[in-house]
Amino acid sequence: MKTIFAMFLYAAPMLAQTSAGSNVAPTPLRLAIAGDSTVAEYPATVPQRGWGQYIQDYFSGSVRVFNLAQGGRSTKTFLHGGLWGKLLALKPDIVLIQFGHNDSHDPKLPEATDAATDYSDYLRQFVDDVRGAGAIPILITPVQRRTKVDTLLPYAAAMRKVAAEKQAALIDLYVSSGKLYRDLGEAGAAELAANSTDATHFNEKGARAIAALVMKELLDLDPRLRNNLR
Repeated sequence: MKTIFAMFLYAAPMLAQTSAGSNVAPTPLRLAIAGDSTVAEYPATVPQRGWGQYIQDYFSGSVRVFNLAQGGRSTKTFLHGGLWGKLLALKPDIVLIQFGHNDSHDPKLPEATDAATDYSDYLRQFVDDVRGAGAIPILITPVQRRTKVDTLLPYAAAMRKVAAEKQAALIDLYVSSGKLYRDLGEAGAAELAANSTDATHFNEKGARAIAALVMKELLDLDPRLRNNLR
């Protein structure tokens, strides 16, 4: 995963040449997000929020965030439903990828995947496609559910394995969100939920808390982002 820094060192001179000795404003860094309902954006008329809709708040205008996450999407349906093609067409510089919640549904459902087989294969394709487009992929393990039965563990483990295999950057949100919930306790963690019966989705407070966990690791993975904080 550390090999990603070699890519930064290669890219840095080109970025400097773009801005040095020119009155033309540098092109904003384009950060795209692929994910499910825990990441997606929601209208102000509903209480639910996804962590992806608060990433832009951290950055100046020199970073532009495109959040293509949608509810109900898995690795399979994000790809075959056309969203992945739309994301790549944006020509992003960095792509954040979080899936697992819908992949872990009942195998009979069309969005379901198996952690060890097609889920891992789709992640490999995502990494290869992003790199083929000249961008940097960053895998993000699925944010934990606050449920007694944990169906996400094998998906988080599979993503870690793919990241190691492909030498891709990884943000372990599964681990950091689990620690957050334990630190807050059951009552405190419930204050992050979209509603009192929802153990998966977030209100604004919860989505912002999860976005902060993502940002804490993201800034260490790409110095360009740290240099463009608001």
